[in-house]
Amino acid sequence: MDVTQSLLLIGVGVIAGFLNTLAGGGSLLVLPALIYTGLDGAVANGTNRVAVVAQSASSVYGFFRKGYADLRTSLTLSLFALPGALLGAYAGTKIGGDLFNKILGGLMIALIFFMSRKPARPAVPVSPKHPALGALLMVGVGFYGGFIQAGVGFFIMAVLHRVMGMDLVRVNMHKVFITGFYTIFALAVFALEGQVVWLTGVILAIGNATGGWIGAHYAVKKGEGAIRIILNITLIGMALDLLFNR
Repeated sequence: MDVTQSLLLIGVGVIAGFLNTLAGGGSLLVLPALIYTGLDGAVANGTNRVAVVAQSASSVYGFFRKGYADLRTSLTLSLFALPGALLGAYAGTKIGGDLFNKILGGLMIALIFFMSRKPARPAVPVSPKHPALGALLMVGVGFYGGFIQAGVGFFIMAVLHRVMGMDLVRVNMHKVFITGFYTIFALAVFALEGQVVWLTGVILAIGNATGGWIGAHYAVKKGEGAIRIILNITLIGMALDLLFNR
């Protein structure tokens, strides 16, 4: 990987880390970028996890510095997500590169529509509605996260906000912890299968961690709307290429 590609990955990582912390979908930009640097789709899927772990750690620290932390709830939900994440990661290591590209392209098209929707933001925290159901749903969310990761933040937010009734600040606080926790184990699965390029992952992680730190400190940023417009245009082009030209 040359200097230009390294700088590009760092820049993509900053945007991805920022978006992942605020809502989700950053990996939908990272995975195609990794593929375009020459990585096989399945290897890109594994390598991305290095950056996700770094980004999550940075985001968790950022929320902690702002006074947002609930280790007991975060850890409980993470443990429910973990079995699914391990199974999903194992399934992800068995997918061929071409099939992975097609799956990723289809998911990118579908999730772009979810990314363009702005959920309601309650001004004050609300009491949990269905915590037991939310915990069980985390098993399925964990499987998806372990399998492909891209867009998992939207599903975590749906469970924590819509099912468990948390306000979105705490949703994001728990989301980055949960994602980081299960991704450590998912990364180990991909590494054991030889589907992680560590140097590329570390370079990407520099950007992701920076973006995650920024996102945790600025939950609502004026530039987010513009970034999402550019991101969506880019993603549509990448998705069409993955679906029809690879």
